[in-house]
Amino acid sequence: MAERGPHEVDPRLLEILVCPLTKETLEYDRDRQELVSRGARLAYPIRDGIPIMLPDEARPLE
Repeated sequence: MAERGPHEVDPRLLEILVCPLTKETLEYDRDRQELVSRGARLAYPIRDGIPIMLPDEARPLE
């Protein structure tokens, strides 16, 4: 198993996470450290390797 950086998200976690609003799969944006929900037009932040799956914490997509 490859080592992850200090703020990398576990790939197994990414496989099971879905948008809490749409229940659709999320896209991992490694550069911005966000999980993107195209359906909800939101980007959920990842802080210290932990996805923050709260719509109130998400950044609206333009």
